[in-house]
Amino acid sequence: MANYLAQFQAIKNTSDRLVVAVEDVSDLWPSVKEGLEKRLPLKKASLNNKTRNPVYVENLQAEFILTTDSRLRSRFPQEQYLFWFREPYATIVLVSCEDLDEFKTILKPRLKLIVQNEEREWFIVFVSKAHPNNDQATKNAKKVYARLEVDFNTRKRERCCKLDLNGVDASFWEDFDFKIVESIRNTLDRRAQFYEEEIRKMSEQRLMPVWNFCNFFILKESLAFMFEMAHLHEDSLREYDELELCYIETVSTPGKQRDFGGLEHGDDQAALLKPGFKPLSQIVQDDSFREFEFRQYLFARQVKLLFRLGRPLEVVMRGYSFIISFSKTLALHENTLPFCLREVWVISACLAIISSTSSTYDGLAAPDNEKEFYRLHGDLYSLCRIKFMRLAYLIGYGVEIEKSPVNSASLSMLPWPKPSIWPAVPEDASAKVLAKEKLILQANPRMKHFNIQRKQLPLEPSSLLREANRRRASLSVGNLSELIDYRQIDGSGIDGHQKFSPSTTNSMSRTYSGPNLESSLSLDRPMRISEVHVAAEHALENTVTDPDLLKSLSSLEEFEQKYMELTKGAADNYHHSWWKRHGVALDGEIAALCFKHGNYDLAAKSYEKVCALYAGEGWQDLLAEVLPNLAECQKILNDQAGYLSSCVRLLSLEDGLFLAKERQAFQLEVVRLAHSEMKHPVPLDVSSLITFSGNPGPPLQLCDGDPGTLPVTVWSGFPDDITLESLSLTLTNTLNTDEGVKTIKSSDAHILKPGRNVIKLDVPPQKPGSYVLGVLTGQIGNLRFRSHNFSKGGPQDNDDFMSYEKPTRPVLKVLKPRTLVDISAAVSSALLMNELQWLGLIVKPIDYSLKGSLLSIDTGPGLMIDESHTIDINEYAKTMEDKVHAHDSNTITENNTHPLEPKQLYIENGKIALPDWASDTSTTLWFPVHAIDDRMARAASADSPHRQNMVDGMRTIALKLEFGAFRNQIFERTIAVHFTDPFYVTTRVANKCNDGTLLLQATIHSQVKATLCLYDAWLDLQAGFVHVRKENGRPVSSFFPLVISPSSTAGILFSICIDNMAIADQNEVVQAESILNVMYGISGDRSNGAHSPTSLKLGSSDKLFFKVAIALQRPILDPCIAVGFVPFSSNCLRVGQLINMKWRVERLKDLEASPSSSCKDEVLYEVDANPEIWMIAGRTMGHALLSNARGSRTEITVTCMPLVSGHVRPPQLGLPAMDDANISCNPPGPHLVCVLPPTLSSSYCIPA
Repeated sequence: MANYLAQFQAIKNTSDRLVVAVEDVSDLWPSVKEGLEKRLPLKKASLNNKTRNPVYVENLQAEFILTTDSRLRSRFPQEQYLFWFREPYATIVLVSCEDLDEFKTILKPRLKLIVQNEEREWFIVFVSKAHPNNDQATKNAKKVYARLEVDFNTRKRERCCKLDLNGVDASFWEDFDFKIVESIRNTLDRRAQFYEEEIRKMSEQRLMPVWNFCNFFILKESLAFMFEMAHLHEDSLREYDELELCYIETVSTPGKQRDFGGLEHGDDQAALLKPGFKPLSQIVQDDSFREFEFRQYLFARQVKLLFRLGRPLEVVMRGYSFIISFSKTLALHENTLPFCLREVWVISACLAIISSTSSTYDGLAAPDNEKEFYRLHGDLYSLCRIKFMRLAYLIGYGVEIEKSPVNSASLSMLPWPKPSIWPAVPEDASAKVLAKEKLILQANPRMKHFNIQRKQLPLEPSSLLREANRRRASLSVGNLSELIDYRQIDGSGIDGHQKFSPSTTNSMSRTYSGPNLESSLSLDRPMRISEVHVAAEHALENTVTDPDLLKSLSSLEEFEQKYMELTKGAADNYHHSWWKRHGVALDGEIAALCFKHGNYDLAAKSYEKVCALYAGEGWQDLLAEVLPNLAECQKILNDQAGYLSSCVRLLSLEDGLFLAKERQAFQLEVVRLAHSEMKHPVPLDVSSLITFSGNPGPPLQLCDGDPGTLPVTVWSGFPDDITLESLSLTLTNTLNTDEGVKTIKSSDAHILKPGRNVIKLDVPPQKPGSYVLGVLTGQIGNLRFRSHNFSKGGPQDNDDFMSYEKPTRPVLKVLKPRTLVDISAAVSSALLMNELQWLGLIVKPIDYSLKGSLLSIDTGPGLMIDESHTIDINEYAKTMEDKVHAHDSNTITENNTHPLEPKQLYIENGKIALPDWASDTSTTLWFPVHAIDDRMARAASADSPHRQNMVDGMRTIALKLEFGAFRNQIFERTIAVHFTDPFYVTTRVANKCNDGTLLLQATIHSQVKATLCLYDAWLDLQAGFVHVRKENGRPVSSFFPLVISPSSTAGILFSICIDNMAIADQNEVVQAESILNVMYGISGDRSNGAHSPTSLKLGSSDKLFFKVAIALQRPILDPCIAVGFVPFSSNCLRVGQLINMKWRVERLKDLEASPSSSCKDEVLYEVDANPEIWMIAGRTMGHALLSNARGSRTEITVTCMPLVSGHVRPPQLGLPAMDDANISCNPPGPHLVCVLPPTLSSSYCIPA
């Protein structure tokens, strides 16, 4: 079966579609060929896949071939068995007949003979040539077709269809397509089952000696190719996958030694996309194939199917995996392959996969798949780049490769090629050897900016010179020093090329003293590094057949161009994937090459991305390698802002990454630029270098409106002292973000030392809230800087610990507005009116210092302060609640706990400066005040209750206390102080004697919380009254001095009588008032209320005088008008019941005889009622008609309703326009009436 490989491959190359055989019985093919071929490709065919599940195939390709064609001639059974996939999948039998007898005798037997092969899928197409106008021909054609259907159709399947040449019916083509697809499907299922059975049989013989992989391959690929022609690409791909697994298992089986391949010209170029790169017959080896070519062939077939399935992503995934695995396989056979074939093959394979998939990728995949596609492309570019750098290193370009962490990590772990014998130096290569030596000697590593000394990273896993000499077959004996690098080895191999020293040259002069090649090729001498490069380059020229790769390695410029292309390809693809960090890292390699060629702008942009990545990941060691390069680019570009930022970032790195002198150089650059004139000054972010935080401990607490001093800890990362011309800090209110940030400034210069510094900032008054630190800004020279980071110090358990994260612990708390101080009157009881009294003010600080406070006092009208007296201040006694728990005393006194000597202050312009000792304790201020009231007190009748008017004795004092550090706090309050007379007097006539003598009783009521002592009292009577005994107004009995306790009363009796007066003087006498004169003394404490006037010494016997006006009225002997209360018609007055109150008014004498001029033909009345007892339903005031004639009468009626039950005083009728001396009332005084509760309700009753 293996002998048919050439024919098998030829058939595959020529067969790309399914074959449909046409049996032309009636010579109809020329007539129907065009119509049938227009139906191809089949638009939508339903086929069964390998698992017998229906699959809809779009545009199924097929080809009509006549059975008489030579391509369908009969083959030998073995040949037909092998190539059954190219046999027809359906047979169309074309017939035409218009005579029924002819059909029965001739056509039918022939058709039976044609369709007797059961393995053939067939159906009959009856072609009618009858013209539509020829009814007889049409009728005959129908009869023949009906007979045809009877003979060849079955219940399970209809095998006939009719085609009318003169009028094609659309239903025919649908039937035709259905039958041809059905035939193809059945044939495909039968053949697939056959191949599967044969493959199963051969698989069972795999462990037997007769096993032949070539036979298995032909069967397996025949099935895969059949699926491919039927557009069942998934099944075809699965067959190739199984074939690959079977082959790998076959070649992995120990036993016969097989040739690997890869030794022919052009094998260095990967054939991953060229299944026909080599004929299968050329790679046959006994019963199998050479692994090098066959595995690439299988992968190429898989890639072809994947492209037809539209899966470029899977092509890349499989391609990368195949390259990695096949590269490992090449490594196992590296000693038999051409020099560096593995590296060259990987480069060509990666570029081929990249090129093919990039051109077919439409970019319409899902976002995740798209990122994965670009990630794999980046991996392919990166792998190709690493292999390309290895080849360049071998031929001597290693001195020009950037010794970056990325390149070092890639190349230092990549092993050297392992040929059985290292290539020898070709003849006549002395010029090339000298050129390589010159390139090595002239290569000087670039000194980093700031004179940073760093050990260069290695680019080789071990010394190339030692590896090459070890693999030289001609080297048999030599010095140990000749086997290793004769230069000083620092771990970097040839990366640190140095000039030869004289001693080194002498050691080599034993075999080489000039350009003579023969002496240099002495067999007992190891190769030099330049000879290793020349030998490797010569061997690569024999291995590499790709002209583009040869060109890329021909010169340093071409190498750098190809290197840039591969690096950019990898970086760009990584940027489009989710491995963006890989792309950024490769940007650093692009930046290094741009910097080398003077393209500093692009280099700076790439370096910035690399530094941002390393800084974000916290890779400070890598950042220390790249950041100086960025700073150098920025300095060359005169980017002062960027250069400053880079210097700050260098300073902020860990101390161990740079020497002390290097860090000082960074600081000198910062200071130099800060004090220079920058063209475009921008704020510099020093968050990583200057950090800050609040001091440990509780936050600073201020009251609303208070300034303060906030200590802030600032950590400096500069290696030396640095001067800050100004400093400011923002505070953020965490409770109210709408207020924004507040800035506190310090204009003084501060010198920051390395490490911890404590700076105090003045805080102006802030609004209430909790404040955290925001941004630290300041100025270094002409440079503005800012920092928004927070410090860290030592371990967490000491005071230097601070967090890098933004702290939530506030550094400043401004309390909400509250009462910081309280000022109240020391005494709530009344003081003496018209006397100089001590007024006490209690000043209570509430958790706030009153140091330096100033109290302003402004008195209201009727009150004045006597500034000639001093002001007493002493400590305020504790409250009664505190004294209950004391054991020594149960009374409230002053200065009993912490006695302080009373101090005397002075008031100036109404202002008092409080002493410092009173800043934190409650104190009492006593200052003299004088309340003035020019009105004389009047006595009241004992029948009517005394109503004291509190407003008349009220005085106000406006207080304003300015306190705080800058007297910024203001407390204002107006205090009401009650002043009153020492007592009030009520009078009544105690007794009327028959001889006209009256006993007038004057009751004295005390109104102060002090003891009053009455020394004397006399009554100055008004005209019309005289004392009985003609005395000087003294009372009847004398018990003076009379002591009156607080809230007590005392009575004094006067004996008076009415004086006879002339009628002409009567009016003048009525208007006069009597005056009661009282001489008294007061004994009281100023802490309780009224006391002796300030001008008198406490406890002295000086007398005070008080006068009271008493109105005495003569009896009404000749009234003008009489007013009488009309009794109720019913005694049952109830709450809520309307009643009529009536008063009868009668004129007692004529108007002419009346001495009053106010009597007219009408009288003014007014009803006085208590609103809590009575509700008046009518007018309470009005005029009533009353004739001037004597005896005239009138009634005044007012409707009212009682509101409460019980004995209450009824409303009173008064005549305000007439004197009381001219009115006679009945009853003469107030009386009571009884009001019952409402019926069936007690809701109006007043509770007892």
